[in-house]
Amino acid sequence: MAITGSVSVIGAGTMGNGIAHVFAQNGFKVMLVDVSPAQLDKAIMNISKNLDRQIAKGAATEEQKKAALKNITTESRLHEGVKNAELVVEAATENTELKLKIFEDLDRYAPANAILASNTSSISITKIASATGRADKVIGMHFMNPVPVMKLVEVINGYATKKEVTETVVALSRQLGKIPCVVNDYPGFIANRILMPMINEAIYSLYEGIAGVQEIDTVMKLGMAHPMGPLQLADFIGLDVCLSILHVLHDGFGNPKYAPCPLLVNMVTAGKLGVKSGEGFYSYTAGNKELVVSSGFL
Repeated sequence: MAITGSVSVIGAGTMGNGIAHVFAQNGFKVMLVDVSPAQLDKAIMNISKNLDRQIAKGAATEEQKKAALKNITTESRLHEGVKNAELVVEAATENTELKLKIFEDLDRYAPANAILASNTSSISITKIASATGRADKVIGMHFMNPVPVMKLVEVINGYATKKEVTETVVALSRQLGKIPCVVNDYPGFIANRILMPMINEAIYSLYEGIAGVQEIDTVMKLGMAHPMGPLQLADFIGLDVCLSILHVLHDGFGNPKYAPCPLLVNMVTAGKLGVKSGEGFYSYTAGNKELVVSSGFL
């Protein structure tokens, strides 16, 4: 089994447009699907800008940019967007009910032999697959953000995923210039099962007054060689996403060590979501690359 033709990407947000970018840049015909035409227009604009960044760094040429953009078609109707797909990669919001509905529709509209992959960072692949009549062809394909830059793809086997489907997705990931790591389907998989408790502990350290925002991040950057501190990373991921994943871990394992810090809960409730809202542990203003600690922590 090999993917040689059309790939559909569901969801034109940050992850979706990054996934479409990588497939298109590697010669695949991509159908980028989103219910919002405005979001699709924004996605194409972002892909173009990201290709310009690659050109500025010498990682792509103008000709490659033109070819990549030519490989992408947009569609706001799901049934039209997946009708010819060999592979569908769902990259919608990290919401279980939404993903179950999407996969129920994908099972109805995508060709019977199409592989259905989810970019979920924490939701059970086995549960997602249960919404379809082809659980053996459902798999996790968890790209890291920013997709054009990060090399890892976490490949997650559901309970019924066929070995040949896993082998196809592993080979495809390598074809995209990525490094696939195969894991099994338990809450948080590997990436977030390890990362989110670390971020949560960093938030607890702030909540309990052990150290300030910059001090916590500096210790992890200089002491553990992390390129970004855990609080800054949480801002980039989105504090709402961090909270959602911690709920998945807490509910899935029933272990109190995964309970989200009350400070994280309060910040999300207050709309302080990190970079996307302009404020989280740090404040973010257009054109300013300096890290400015949010006024709530000064």
